[in-house]
Amino acid sequence: MTANQTDQHEGHPIVLVDGVCHFCQGLTKWIIKRDPEGKYHFASLQSDVAKQLLEKGNLSTDSMDTFVLIEDGKYYTRSTAALRLAKGLKFPYPLLYVLIIVPKFIRNAIYNMVARNRYRWFGQDEVCMLPTPDIKDRFL
Repeated sequence: MTANQTDQHEGHPIVLVDGVCHFCQGLTKWIIKRDPEGKYHFASLQSDVAKQLLEKGNLSTDSMDTFVLIEDGKYYTRSTAALRLAKGLKFPYPLLYVLIIVPKFIRNAIYNMVARNRYRWFGQDEVCMLPTPDIKDRFL
């Protein structure tokens, strides 16, 4: 990540998603609509920036089936990442954070089922989504 990218995204939680997955692209757009202050910034798991961030967090750079939230220097994955992200969106989505009381192995079993089937259910692209000019500054 270049110094310019670091400065531009400093202090923002970063969401790493599979950039070619239609479900993940839709999720990114959904988050943007519910985050009017532009708190969350994004990078594709396929990008060099994401690989550097994953290495820094001691996470696999080969797996594209996880959702990663980097918040205040801490790395969250799978269902925990999704619930922490919901907590930071505008009302009523923070109410979903109550699901954190569900044991992680149950939450992640559901998460893993969706992750395993996302291409079959929602499709995929050959290349990552290109952000529109109005949201481009939220992408690493």
